[in-house]
Amino acid sequence: MVVPELRAWRAARPRLARLARGARSRLAGAARSVRPSSAGSARPRLARGAKLATWQFTAIAGTAGAVLAAGVVTAAGPWDSTGQRTAERDRAVAGAGAGGTDHGTRSKRQADSAALPAPSAATVLAGLGGTGAAAGSVGTAPTGRALTGLLGPLLGDAALGTAHTAAVVDVSSGRALYTKDAGRALTPASTTKIATAVAALSALGTDHRFTTRAALEPDTKELVLVGGGDPTLTAHADADGWASLRTLADSTAAALKKRGIKRVTLSYDTTLYAGTALHPIGVNDNLAPVSALVADEGRTDDSTSGPTARVSDPAVSAARTFAGFLKRHGVTTTSPGPSKATGRAATLASVSSPPLSDVVERMLTNSDNDIAEALARQTAVAAGTRADFAGGAAAVGARLKLLGLPVAGARFHDGSGLDRDDRLTANLLTALLVKAGAADHPELRPVLTGLPVAGFTGTLSGRYAGDGAAGVVRAKTGTLTGVNALAGTVVDKDGRMLAFAFLTSGTTDPTAAISALDRTATALAGCGCH
Repeated sequence: MVVPELRAWRAARPRLARLARGARSRLAGAARSVRPSSAGSARPRLARGAKLATWQFTAIAGTAGAVLAAGVVTAAGPWDSTGQRTAERDRAVAGAGAGGTDHGTRSKRQADSAALPAPSAATVLAGLGGTGAAAGSVGTAPTGRALTGLLGPLLGDAALGTAHTAAVVDVSSGRALYTKDAGRALTPASTTKIATAVAALSALGTDHRFTTRAALEPDTKELVLVGGGDPTLTAHADADGWASLRTLADSTAAALKKRGIKRVTLSYDTTLYAGTALHPIGVNDNLAPVSALVADEGRTDDSTSGPTARVSDPAVSAARTFAGFLKRHGVTTTSPGPSKATGRAATLASVSSPPLSDVVERMLTNSDNDIAEALARQTAVAAGTRADFAGGAAAVGARLKLLGLPVAGARFHDGSGLDRDDRLTANLLTALLVKAGAADHPELRPVLTGLPVAGFTGTLSGRYAGDGAAGVVRAKTGTLTGVNALAGTVVDKDGRMLAFAFLTSGTTDPTAAISALDRTATALAGCGCH
């Protein structure tokens, strides 16, 4: 049975898609400006490549009745005092052709002209507790018996391999509603990134930024490009809001000009990280060698996500690109080599990443392995431990234990989940999601908002097409040879927010396994199981 809200969504989806494509021209001058209520907090940004899809989802999810209880969280990072993202504060009125909140994705040129925001919507998250004004609109949680009858046959599909585990938890109460070997640890693949995100946000905070700087050593004219571990640093002409290597070069050249310096010895400093840069899987299109200095993730093309060939030494590549930008300003450099900036070096210029909340969302939405490995190392740096693969993995595990999460059976070997020796349980994955929705941990909320949206964004953009769960399921995918996983949140037919985790191993047909997992999540979305 299809609930009226989802029926309405299905009917509205084609029109909303058309509105998305023409939003910039049709909504000119009709926008209302909304300021974040949390003083000093940065405007939230969407993952690159997912701008229009996200507003489509938020508008639809508001129609589907997913309402966040007011007062559940306090002002922090991208969240305002009502407990919802400031970019999703106002209800969309796309059908009437009116504007909405500025999602912060316009260029400066557009900002200087007519306001052209995408429509916004009521928050896309379900009620998280019983203290908010909207709590009464949330229905009763499904019963374990009903979920057993619903999910048991679906999870018994032969396409799900030789072993599978599952857990479904009510986010509001934290109560487990359904489990199937949920304490058994299996290879989690990219669902590991949920754990990495929670650990990094907990250790560093949502507003933390990664800084890359150019420092000049006194007397020697050695210019050191110091890597701060920013995995989103870009050399593209359009930085799209991320830290720009071009901007750093422009500012550095201006500072050198003031000093009358036209030639420097160029060095680069990657000492923030330690150990081998190459992941245990070896050279792979899914991940560049991990370095504290990297531009555009070491990609050899213009892509911003997904697998592609990478440079063998990201730091050298970034330094050479930086040298090229300096040359345009008349600054000549030597061929760059490794060094370490001393405490006497004067910082000439620096650029910083957007807040960690934005970086985490990009990582989860795109399943970005480069960001994941950087965040594991940054967690180790925050803990004061060795920032290599082992140190990052240990720091993530230690941080989760400190949060009181059920880490029994879990084993971390990296931050991305590319290592097949990683092990997680369905219990831990759902606990991570529940913790991210907890009233006393607003700093973890980007873990939920960064999850790919079924049928719309990131790694789920091509899944759930024409499905009743599109726009309702938000989940992190996990795929390795013989391994398929899905973990996230769903708002069921009664408006209840549920966290789920499905892990499988021994799968032989990845397409069939993915379809079986999607059917299971879809069934959960349509559940009014009492």
